[in-house]
Amino acid sequence: MTSQAGDRPEPIGATRRSKITPEREQEFFEAVLEQLRECGYDSVTMEGIAASTRCSKSTLYRQWKTKPQFVAAALRSHRRTRCIDTGSLADDLRQAARAAGELSGRDTKLLQALAHAAPQDAELQRALREALVEPEIAALKEIIRRGVERGEVPADHPALEYIPAQMFGVLRIWPVLEGEYADPDYLVRFVEAAVLPTLGLR
Repeated sequence: MTSQAGDRPEPIGATRRSKITPEREQEFFEAVLEQLRECGYDSVTMEGIAASTRCSKSTLYRQWKTKPQFVAAALRSHRRTRCIDTGSLADDLRQAARAAGELSGRDTKLLQALAHAAPQDAELQRALREALVEPEIAALKEIIRRGVERGEVPADHPALEYIPAQMFGVLRIWPVLEGEYADPDYLVRFVEAAVLPTLGLR
């Protein structure tokens, strides 16, 4: 489905949000994210989520007025924080690559599912960045900051600003090149072959 025509809310007598438990809310979010990964954004509907979670459409519409709002809320619930600190910039980057590889299938599927829809909806685009992009960039910048403070790499090294683009780029392009998602071992090898030598690290 490529429009919201099928997702118009049923008439309801009240507009206030219904009371649902955090556990039930997370169940809704997981259903949205799973359908995004498996079917793509256009195929996700309020009707489909209601059916898969055994609730009424009106319950979903009271909580989230539109499909983009619902998907944005689900994405924000998916936001993770990552703290990697091995005491070594090279090992931190290896660990970051391995962690990204362990989640590459799930997260890359979400990025692919929303690649066309997000630019058309500002809230959806913000939620996508908040959930999947900004936490990873922040974690990498913190890793780099500590490495600079320890004197492992100069603060003005020209390659530092490109590390997030390298890491995200290989995650996005590998399925296109090879038809499969990058696994942890591949990403670690990528860091060792392409990132560490550029920074002058072993």
